[in-house]
Amino acid sequence: MKLKELLYKIDYQLLQGSDMIEISNLSYEFNKKLDNFVYVAIVGNNIDGHDYIDDAIINGANVVVVSKNVKVSNDITVIMVNDTNKILSRLSMNYFDNPHEKIKTIAITGTKGKTTTSFMIKNILEKAGYSTGLIGTIGIYIKDKYYESKNTTPISYDILKYIDEMVKAGIEYVIIEVSSQALKYDRVNGILFDYGVFTNLTMDHISMYEHSDMGDYVDSKAKLFRQCKVGIFNMDDAYYKEMVENCTCKVNTYGYSKDAMLRVCKLDLYKEDDNLGINILLDGVVNDKFKVSLPGKFTSYNAMCAIFTCYLLGIDISCMKEVLTNFSVIGRCEAIRINNKGMLFIDYAHNGVSTESILTMIREYNPNRIVTIFGCGGNRSKTRRYEMGEAAFKYSDICIITEDNNRFEEFLDIADDILEGAKGIECEYKIIPDRKDAIKYAIDNIQEGDVIMLLGKGHETYKEIKGIRYPFDERVVINGILNSF
Repeated sequence: MKLKELLYKIDYQLLQGSDMIEISNLSYEFNKKLDNFVYVAIVGNNIDGHDYIDDAIINGANVVVVSKNVKVSNDITVIMVNDTNKILSRLSMNYFDNPHEKIKTIAITGTKGKTTTSFMIKNILEKAGYSTGLIGTIGIYIKDKYYESKNTTPISYDILKYIDEMVKAGIEYVIIEVSSQALKYDRVNGILFDYGVFTNLTMDHISMYEHSDMGDYVDSKAKLFRQCKVGIFNMDDAYYKEMVENCTCKVNTYGYSKDAMLRVCKLDLYKEDDNLGINILLDGVVNDKFKVSLPGKFTSYNAMCAIFTCYLLGIDISCMKEVLTNFSVIGRCEAIRINNKGMLFIDYAHNGVSTESILTMIREYNPNRIVTIFGCGGNRSKTRRYEMGEAAFKYSDICIITEDNNRFEEFLDIADDILEGAKGIECEYKIIPDRKDAIKYAIDNIQEGDVIMLLGKGHETYKEIKGIRYPFDERVVINGILNSF
């Protein structure tokens, strides 16, 4: 295609070269060899793509898109724009011929519940006979293909590339988990979603690495509802009003509030041999009973969100019921029966709020003991360690502190921070540095009616230490331990 076609509807300045030259590829990666490609020098938190323009040219770039003045040889076309991060999204739309307009799009944002709700909707749509793709924390799903994802929401080029692949594969719906970072740094810039979904908002991502304060976090999340047609909102959330205040979409609400369009009027917990779950009675736009095979009140919010979304999509109630009755998702309160004595749950809870939420939820089922295995990630906010330590010790009978993704910190330094947060709280605890040993200890010492909570890694299949990711799948580890008896 001609470069000018790629630049369609984009404000730019041609600094040198010609916008009528032929280009074959588009990329934000400077280290990938491609023929005649347009290199977009995006600016990240740690790396500035402008510093690697020479590498991109060596690897085949004949056009560079920049937002800073650069010096390159005269045979390279240079395009100047105001913001390369924003423009990458627009360029990607043009390059892939606007695939997001050829498929139904559902964007889900919120601090907690995005992944569970995404898979609920995906499974219900597929039960109803619709081919559905997903882009999110656990990865990218395109029919029988799976791609790993380093971020909840990939960079804009990759999002459009995956959606284009879905369209070509005949997929009818795509569900995208949209993080606050993706919204803040324009990874979905210019995409008008058919549906935007809000789960909830907590202070999990306030740090020097993410959002400077709650105002920045709220503003980032709220951007989604100025680029979607229909909004589905948790009316009970403390930040509901901020989410809808300047939205341009149609507002639909769910929750326990009497003013919500879909609401729970009765919640019952149930306990089976191999699982904990809930029964809910809904009122409003849907009047029916649902059994959901995940525990706790928080699950009712995820279920309401999925039910309301699928209701708006015209999906039959029977499909929703069948899916939710036997629903599970990897690393999200994922249940494993342990030797007919008790239960183990694998969960991604990795901060104080989510740890408190899941442990108080499990306590409602009256277990014999709650044994919590957890650690905290290195090179992340210490506040998160203090809060997670406090919550785990407060709501557990026994805590086992172990490694998570230590990254470039020493495990014992992280453990000291966790214990600092738990200071003054009476709870039996052990420090077992090796995560496999910690899991084995808990399983070896399980008592009748115990619940073991394995927190922090969830769907992850690695542990990151000193810049290296070592294979570590908790499901494989647990199976190995159980099979050794």
